[in-house]
Amino acid sequence: MKSLRTYSIPFTGLKLGKHVFEYAITDAFFDEFEYSLVKKADLQCRVELDKQETMIILDFHITGTISLTCDKCLAQYPQVVDLQEQQIAKFAEEEVDEDEEIITLKKNDYEIDVAGLIYEYVNVAVPFITRCSDEGNTPYCDKEMLDKLKDLSGSGETNEQQDPRWDALKKLK
Repeated sequence: MKSLRTYSIPFTGLKLGKHVFEYAITDAFFDEFEYSLVKKADLQCRVELDKQETMIILDFHITGTISLTCDKCLAQYPQVVDLQEQQIAKFAEEEVDEDEEIITLKKNDYEIDVAGLIYEYVNVAVPFITRCSDEGNTPYCDKEMLDKLKDLSGSGETNEQQDPRWDALKKLK
């Protein structure tokens, strides 16, 4: 976790106004998180910190590619990522449990860690079902696997031998 220290922004010395921080997000970043969906990445993260008297507004812009495994052909392919997110951090004496979307900064806090936020934004951007964009026609798609799937799913054995008990149940309708 020591390598994630570079993603901590010390805000106490910053003047009021906007400040820009840029980070390169690579495989080493995701290696720090044990159960990450993303293992390989080439991302650029731009964080615009707007420091105000009572709060800090963080605007994230993350672009680049992450390497994913296609759910159909099991080949690795690059998924383009272009994210824009915003996080608000308020200065308060006590933690506010009412709103989970707002980070509470106490008077003893002097920096804000954005590594967890970047990790969360990228992992949430991973599609639920990952597939190559153009099956069989991209250099990443595994045509042999697709042909094997077609051969296995094309067998008509299931239609030829039906269980006679199903016929008896259909008559009950």
